[in-house]
Amino acid sequence: MKDIARILMFGGGSLLVIGLIIYFLGDRLRGFGNLPGDIRIEKPGFSFYMPLTSMLLLSAVLSLIIWLARKLF
Repeated sequence: MKDIARILMFGGGSLLVIGLIIYFLGDRLRGFGNLPGDIRIEKPGFSFYMPLTSMLLLSAVLSLIIWLARKLF
């Protein structure tokens, strides 16, 4: 049970940190979804958006955070 509790605490803390970053730096993160490589198609009656580069960057950052957390704990 201690392992599950530790995972839940880490997950909750991570969500708290992410929420604080978005709350305080939300205005400065406007360009995050408009990176080169993000696919956007807009036509009359149809729009498609796939943030490919943004999600790759987010995945790399989260992987680094998880790797560091596993090394420290």
